[in-house]
Parts: sequence; C-alpha cells; structure tokens
Amino acid sequence: MSLHDRGTKKWTAMMLPEHIELLKKMWEEDDYKEKPILDEQQIEEMEFKLQDALHNNLTVEIKYYDKPHYCMARGKLKLINARTGLLRLGEKEIAIENVIDVYID
Repeated sequence: MSLHDRGTKKWTAMMLPEHIELLKKMWEEDDYKEKPILDEQQIEEMEFKLQDALHNNLTVEIKYYDKPHYCMARGKLKLINARTGLLRLGEKEIAIENVIDVYID
C-alpha cells in the first residue's frame, strides 16, 4: 500500500449503485454539524458589530449556520429587520438566529 492510496475510490467501479449511495449518505452524516449555542455576551457583541457595520457602511463577514453546514457571507450590510428576524447582506438574506459570528474588516 502506498502513501497515495486512493481509498474507496478504487473499489467504486465494482460496487453496486446502492452501495455507492449508502457510502455518500454516510460521508454526508460524518460532515453534519450542529448549530452552536451562543451565550448572551456573544449575542450582544454580534449585535453591536452588526449595528456598527450598518451605520458606518462597513464590510462584514458573517459566519452562519445553514443546516447542516457552516457558511460564510461577505459584503456590505444593507438591512437588519428585527420584525422578520432577517438581515440583508448584499442580495443575500440570512436569518439573525442562524448567525454564529461577525467579523468587521
């Protein structure tokens, strides 16, 4: 066995389609991430950063949970709507409850 072994790729030609589908599902489950629980201090800090970015037209990078993955979005914050629970970053809308972290450039 070499250091550059292809793992299960070399065996997929001999597998049934059902087996390949089960392997794909298994790999997806391994990649599944849970939404983290944020404490009050983290939430307040993110709200402060979002308000600062909105009022000063700053570029932000937002890490958010999009089941079952973590995603990043970058741009100018256009709107924070507390009534609908959404914020608009460029053309993208993100649920405020799914925001994990905010970075200001």
